[in-house]
Amino acid sequence: MEAGNATAAVIGVGDYTGAAIARKFAAEGFTVFAGRRRGDKLAPLVAEVEADGGRIVGRSLDARREEEVAAFLRDADAAAPLEVCIFNIGANVNFPLLETTERVFRKVWELACYAGFLTAREAARVMLPHGRGNIFFTGATASRRGGIGYAAFASAKFGLRAVAESAARELGPKNIHVAHLVIDAGVDTEWVRGRIREREGEAALADLDPFRLMRPESVAEGFWQIYREPRDAWSFEREIRPFAEKW
Repeated sequence: MEAGNATAAVIGVGDYTGAAIARKFAAEGFTVFAGRRRGDKLAPLVAEVEADGGRIVGRSLDARREEEVAAFLRDADAAAPLEVCIFNIGANVNFPLLETTERVFRKVWELACYAGFLTAREAARVMLPHGRGNIFFTGATASRRGGIGYAAFASAKFGLRAVAESAARELGPKNIHVAHLVIDAGVDTEWVRGRIREREGEAALADLDPFRLMRPESVAEGFWQIYREPRDAWSFEREIRPFAEKW
């Protein structure tokens, strides 16, 4: 399908990774539907994409709400056939096990796992009548292993990967490519830089190796490469990390 006649929906369009994904697919000719809980915060991104000649619609969206996810994806498909849906909600938190409250655990699971299930199901409902489509998920190091302080986050990311793999096995034979992109690194965001500042001090940021953190644009490129895979060589999972990352 020609990108100029298709829509890419991105759920979880924050100021960094999600915004980079939206920019990339808009630059490649897609009409982008961008969703986040505070849709008003999308105004600068919308203005930037439109100034560059792209097409983008910014919407408020609570991805934990079944009816909102369904309406968001139906509207995206109405603008042009829904070709790509990317679930990019992170919900990364770090608490010692004994300090992880029931509320924190439940909210992280709702955001990072349950919302991903809703997204996959509703995207599939829209794409199956077209006989094609692509559903991608942002994974993390925590998708593969639990770490100290990450009981909530890792369990949600493990669950999201299971949703993605189950969907891939079911939908692949129906010409819907489902893939999971594992980001095995910190992404260069203000939140990650804040964590480095807390752990290592201000001097660590001043001397930060430019290749220690992954650029949001590199994540967007990772998704674009998956989208461009030929039908006879689809991948379910890719891992990306900076060359100096230990793993």
